[in-house]
Amino acid sequence: MLDKVLIANRGEIALRILRACKELGIRTVAVHSKADRELMHVRLADEAVCIGPASSAQSYLNIPALISAAEVTDASAIHPGYGFLSENANFAEQVERSGFVFVGPRAETIRLMGDKVSAIESMKKAGVPTVPGSDGALPDDDDAVLATARRIGYPVIIKAAAGGGGRGMRVVHSEANLLSAVSVTQSEANSAFGDGTVYMEKFLEEPRHVEVQVLADGQGNAIHLFDRDCSLQRRHQKVLEEAPAPHIDPEARAQVLKACTDACLEIGYRGAGTFEFLYEKGQFFFIEMNTRVQVEHPVTEMVTGVDIVKQQLLIASGQPLSIRQQDVEVKGHAFECRINAEDARTFMPSPGKVTLYHAPGGLGVRMDSHLYTGYSVPPHYDSLIGKLITWGADRTNALTRMRNALDELLVEGIKTNIDLQKDLVRDSAFQQGGVNIHYLEKKLGG
Repeated sequence: MLDKVLIANRGEIALRILRACKELGIRTVAVHSKADRELMHVRLADEAVCIGPASSAQSYLNIPALISAAEVTDASAIHPGYGFLSENANFAEQVERSGFVFVGPRAETIRLMGDKVSAIESMKKAGVPTVPGSDGALPDDDDAVLATARRIGYPVIIKAAAGGGGRGMRVVHSEANLLSAVSVTQSEANSAFGDGTVYMEKFLEEPRHVEVQVLADGQGNAIHLFDRDCSLQRRHQKVLEEAPAPHIDPEARAQVLKACTDACLEIGYRGAGTFEFLYEKGQFFFIEMNTRVQVEHPVTEMVTGVDIVKQQLLIASGQPLSIRQQDVEVKGHAFECRINAEDARTFMPSPGKVTLYHAPGGLGVRMDSHLYTGYSVPPHYDSLIGKLITWGADRTNALTRMRNALDELLVEGIKTNIDLQKDLVRDSAFQQGGVNIHYLEKKLGG
């Protein structure tokens, strides 16, 4: 078992990791910026180290500072959480070279899946269904690019190979606009990611976003924890998630779940990971793999009873998976509402002091948050301040509990998106299940 883990993150996920460590008897080190001295996990950790000023670049993205903090505290491992350096292959490599355990996949796996072109190619080889597209990166040949688009069929989408978070993508509906769109996307990709490589895929008109959670130990064992639906999105950012995904073709589901576990074995995956798919007309199409714990992991935990973060730590300790696929079953349904410090109408961030915080409770209600009354939300980081999760014996029951829990949740002193979430869980189309990824933006007016 790991002796001491440095938590290279902040906010609710840092507190989540700390709790998992405490359950396993692992000591913890909290690193924090000067702006984050009052974070709850900093108060609760066995040790705390300030790693720099408020700027992420000088603190949570500062690899030498993080490794130095691990060295001075004699930590045995570093857990990156999500965001920041969690999918940075260079960070994972430096952590391991410095003699620490990286709680996550091997650097070469992160690198493989971080490049969308190589990820798609490896998934094709492993038998995972992919979106019809170019054979790798688009060549510097206009005729070949035009021919590829004709083969795929319009509309197509041009994507940056190193992209993420909704950046570096452009939809093209006709041949007249194709070459200019490729050129602009290449320039944007080079500017944003330092890599101008782009590829082309068929653009699906009304898909859903469905993802598969996996665990693998890198020792020849891999399982899936079924699926989640994350289709309620705004500007490619998820807002509300649920598990399992409703109204999925059973045969297609069974095939994609098996394909994901087979792919883990094929690439020698280690740790927790998520295969993300577009789902349309009963078919799954792979888009990317996230090589880390996801923000929405609690909905899967609620319906399977598997603690994903604890499993990450056990795998990083070198232990083989103790859970067999036949032991995993879905019980009931779960929802997660992301609670952000932002104006519900303009979506502008709303930092400031929380003058009152009351978390909802009751059977089947879970609140993952670092908030407390008197805490000041800093303006320097992501606006996520909590995740409200509910479980029920079925989808209707879980949704009823979510409506009640949102009514009970109180965050005063700053603006939040709680009212937006209240509206979404009462939306008639969402209540029926199966809305597509464009639904929320259309509902909000673009």
